[in-house]
Amino acid sequence: MIARKHDLAVETTDHSESRSTQLGEFTVEFGSTCAGFAMGPELFDGLPDSACSCPHWGVLLKGEFRVPFTDGRVETVRAGDAYYLPPGHRFEVTQDCEYVEFSPTTELRRTYEVVARNMARPAP
Repeated sequence: MIARKHDLAVETTDHSESRSTQLGEFTVEFGSTCAGFAMGPELFDGLPDSACSCPHWGVLLKGEFRVPFTDGRVETVRAGDAYYLPPGHRFEVTQDCEYVEFSPTTELRRTYEVVARNMARPAP
């Protein structure tokens, strides 16, 4: 199986662009995210520890992001780094990023369903 970035449909938001497809039991995502975007505990409300419950493996092609973990650790991922993010993390983009990431599709969908519900909630 092969996923070619430019053969995939583009999904955009105010802060990101993504092209993804399923390869076996994993979703591969070619993405970019703008500096300043963060996924804090409010977006993961309803998941264990109000954090992402899906593991991700990837390579950061450009930029930098920080990953605060629920155990108090904070990792910084920089351009050229390969990374693994176990469940129990959040996400803060410190420099515009481009990446390729692999995530188990079932866990990713469950997590995104919760995040989408939280994003749709009216602000307090």
